[in-house]
Amino acid sequence: MTRSRPLCLLFLIALLAACSAPVPEPVPDPRPPHPGRWRPAVGTAWQWQLEGRVDHRVDVPVYDIDGFENDAAAVRRLHRDGRKVICYINAGAWESFRPDRRDFPAAVLGRGNGWAGERWLDIRRLDVLRPLMAKRFDMCREKGFDAVEPDLMDGYLNDTGFPLTADHQLAYNRMLAGLAHARGMSVGLKNDLPHIPELVADFDFAVNEECAQYDDCAALTPFVRAGKAVLHVEYAVPVGDFCERSRELGLSSMRKKLDLGAWRQPC
Repeated sequence: MTRSRPLCLLFLIALLAACSAPVPEPVPDPRPPHPGRWRPAVGTAWQWQLEGRVDHRVDVPVYDIDGFENDAAAVRRLHRDGRKVICYINAGAWESFRPDRRDFPAAVLGRGNGWAGERWLDIRRLDVLRPLMAKRFDMCREKGFDAVEPDLMDGYLNDTGFPLTADHQLAYNRMLAGLAHARGMSVGLKNDLPHIPELVADFDFAVNEECAQYDDCAALTPFVRAGKAVLHVEYAVPVGDFCERSRELGLSSMRKKLDLGAWRQPC
C-alpha cells in the first residue's frame, strides 16, 4: 500500500536543502542491463494497481500489481497484451493478512506503521528475513513476474521500535536486490531518497511517491542519468503542478488515488 512521508524524513530533506555545500555530479551506471533481465527505460508509462480486479484496459507497457493478490493467470494475461509486470510485495513490514504471516517470529515484529494489520520488521535480522523474503521473491518468479517492487525500504527513517541505522538499511536493500537478480527479475528501489547515490547501481529502476509534493524529485536524477526509469506518483498535487517538471527530469509520472485502484491521471 501507499506510505505517508515520515516526519524524520521531512526534517532530513529540509536539512539537506539548507546545506550550502556543492552536490557532486552522479556517476552513470556503466554496466549494461543483464542480458536475461528486463529493465524499464526512462520515460516508460506505467499503471500501478494494488486494489481490486486488475483493469487490463490501460494502454501502457508496464503494470505494477500485488504479488499475493494476483495469480499466474493474471500475469499471463498481461503478458499476452504485451505488458511487463512488476510484483508488489511488502519487504519492510509484517502484514497480518498475508498467507505467510505465521512464518515471521515475534522477535522481528516492531511497532505498528500506521496501516491496519502492519508492523515494522527488524531488518537487522538478515538471518531471519532473508529466507522469508526469498520465498516471496520465489512466488513472484513462479507466477511469471518480470520485476519486483519491495515496499517500505526506508524503515531506518521511521519509529520502528528497533535501533535501525542507515547501514542496516543499505545491507537489507542490497540483500533484496540480490534476491531479485538471482531469480532473473529486475528490482526497483522504493523511495529511500537519501540512499540513491549508493544504491543506484544495485537497482534497475526506482519507484517514488510524492517527490513533487515534497520538492525532492531532483534527488532521483541518478537513476535517469543511468538510463533507469523512475516510476513516480503523486496523490494530492494536481497534474498541472508537477507534470512539466516531471518531463524535464525524465520521470514516468501520474496522479493516483490513495487506494491505488485502477484510476490514474498520467502526465
